[in-house]
Amino acid sequence: AINGRMQEITDAVLSASREAVTLCMTMTGILAFWQGLMEVAKDAGLTEQLCRKIRPLIRFLFPKIPADHPAYESISMNFIANFLGLGMAATPAGLKAMKDLESLEEKRRSGRLPDSKPVPPGTASREMCTFLIMNISSLQLIPVTMIAYRSQYGSVNPSAITFPAILATAASTGVAVIFCRVVGK
Repeated sequence: AINGRMQEITDAVLSASREAVTLCMTMTGILAFWQGLMEVAKDAGLTEQLCRKIRPLIRFLFPKIPADHPAYESISMNFIANFLGLGMAATPAGLKAMKDLESLEEKRRSGRLPDSKPVPPGTASREMCTFLIMNISSLQLIPVTMIAYRSQYGSVNPSAITFPAILATAASTGVAVIFCRVVGK
């Protein structure tokens, strides 16, 4: 603006704004498609079957959660959405999982779960920390969001990111599991 190039600044702002809106609309459509697919899978009982299949993994990562606690389902749904590369779709299940884990801590504090040591109110439990760390590592088998971004910006082969993404997220998830197990002891 000081150099008298205000028109270039205006053009750049308008161009970037247009591109941001286009990207948001594209991502919203992709998210709606995958979220809808997850709902169809849920209604068909597929997600329940997947939750049962990953239950040993959840039990390994969260051994202090009682077997009948609702946190299992919300954690499983969050993990499944992350496996599919649907980080945005995983958020609602992740928020529910944290609420479920908080209710578990409230039961511990009230003495209804005598086998466990509760944490003080306002402090994250070991299960909450493990859940957060596993979410940050985010193992993805199908990096849908990255494929969508690459497609939006004209990549010749948008899915070429799949194998490197699997390797990178498998490594980060492996480190996360080891970290949680070591710190948990």
